[in-house]
Amino acid sequence: MAIPSPTDQIADRVERLLLRHAELQRTNALLTDQVAALTQERDSLKSRLSAARARVDALLERLPAAAPLTKEAE
Repeated sequence: MAIPSPTDQIADRVERLLLRHAELQRTNALLTDQVAALTQERDSLKSRLSAARARVDALLERLPAAAPLTKEAE
């Protein structure tokens, strides 16, 4: 087996680097999509939480005021 020339070694490395770069670009695109989806889900959950809090606050407002505790009631 012949020893590859330095030029061939560099060319092989460049090819491997290009493949790795393309792989990382695909991974980055997938992760970017995932971040966008999770951000949208988070915003939706925050909105639902806010609506639920508003409903709970409205229900709490409808409750009659509690009578103050006296020594005898304790």
